[in-house]
Amino acid sequence: MTGEQPKNPLHGVSLETVVLKLVDRYGWDGLADRININCFKHEPSVKSSLTFLRRTPWARAQVENLYVSTLTTRS
Repeated sequence: MTGEQPKNPLHGVSLETVVLKLVDRYGWDGLADRININCFKHEPSVKSSLTFLRRTPWARAQVENLYVSTLTTRS
């Protein structure tokens, strides 16, 4: 099982960790500017964002893409 996803930067990273790191870096307002979804704009919370992202594949993909691009620009 080891080595199945050696180059996947999201492997082993929970969605909650992704959201928390993005909020730490950009804040809720900055996140809402980058990804246009209401869970980041109106009364944002980690819990409501996780609920929405787990049910909405296109939004989750945008969040994950932003996280990966953030990782590559920080290096």
